[in-house]
Amino acid sequence: MTRVEFFFNVRDKQQKIADLSEKFLSKGLKLMVFVSNAEVVAATQNYLWQQPTSFLPSLSLSDELANVTPIIVDYQRDHLVHDEVLINFQHPHPPFFSRFKRLVEIVGIDEADKDQARMRYKFYRDRGYQITVVDDSKAGVSQ
Repeated sequence: MTRVEFFFNVRDKQQKIADLSEKFLSKGLKLMVFVSNAEVVAATQNYLWQQPTSFLPSLSLSDELANVTPIIVDYQRDHLVHDEVLINFQHPHPPFFSRFKRLVEIVGIDEADKDQARMRYKFYRDRGYQITVVDDSKAGVSQ
């Protein structure tokens, strides 16, 4: 069963994605960051490629080398290339999340974002998924 984690009160979602990507890569895991549209794909890839302290290579699913790239950033769900970690960066829940071993939800400090996250949380809980919740404002260091 998919392991579900919520990080909430995240002040900088892009930085959280970078921190988690670095953590997962250090464990040898591949991940997909599921975003809302092509503009967010470009912005997120750009952010990951420009990290000063770590190498976080990312491509989209349409790239020829997607199947050998450890981080996929895309808004499309066709032809998924792995099933290890999914970071959801949109609402509603990704319809394909259960094929992944781990799902990470990132929730900002905005009330609208929290309301949408509550709906996703309820969806997962009502289907029997065990959920871990981390208050990022109290974590100090990324989990």
